[in-house]
Amino acid sequence: MTYTGDVQVGGPADVRELPGLTICKLAVGPYDNNAYLLRCTRTGDALLIDAAAESDRLLALIDAEPISTIVTTHQHGDHWQALEQVAKVTGARLVAHPLDAPALPLPVDRTVDHGDTIDVGEASLEVIHLRGHTPGSIALLYDGGPAGHHLFTGDCLFPGGVGNTGQDPERFEQLYTDVVERLFDRLPDETWVYPGHGKDTTLGAERPSLQEWKARGW
Repeated sequence: MTYTGDVQVGGPADVRELPGLTICKLAVGPYDNNAYLLRCTRTGDALLIDAAAESDRLLALIDAEPISTIVTTHQHGDHWQALEQVAKVTGARLVAHPLDAPALPLPVDRTVDHGDTIDVGEASLEVIHLRGHTPGSIALLYDGGPAGHHLFTGDCLFPGGVGNTGQDPERFEQLYTDVVERLFDRLPDETWVYPGHGKDTTLGAERPSLQEWKARGW
């Protein structure tokens, strides 16, 4: 079946098979968060992006296969409600940006900053720091070569706009600038965007609205 990224809380994961990496997207309640399980097709190693909630469903998704890493995209509580339980069961190392790590319920094993990489078996994810939603919000980029670019944006970029900046014009300007300079100015339109809530999009679908976002300030 063709991957769409349209998942519902309580429903099955949507699975995308790429050369070198399998992506499983699962929606968890109560805030309709997306969690992403990335598994290296060559080694079987896996990484979870945002142990948001519903630890039983996340652990069922992981199943008995190994998982070495859990990355938390930012400090907001709806993105780590299941972190303690999933970490306890899997023994995975915890990763976050140093500016957001102190707000998490467990100490992290590794802090990462802009330009760092995180390995998933033989695959590699680039860390992109996007300031403004929180001080330490990060996105993760997988360059799949012929399979294109795949960008996990947390709550920094959604279909229709950037993430919430609390109606603070300075925070909005920072997030908008980072999203434009570090994502849109660098990556092709075909880049697939996997956000922290809701449906997926592409940079090409959102690019024509950039000036509208800037003018409205959110």
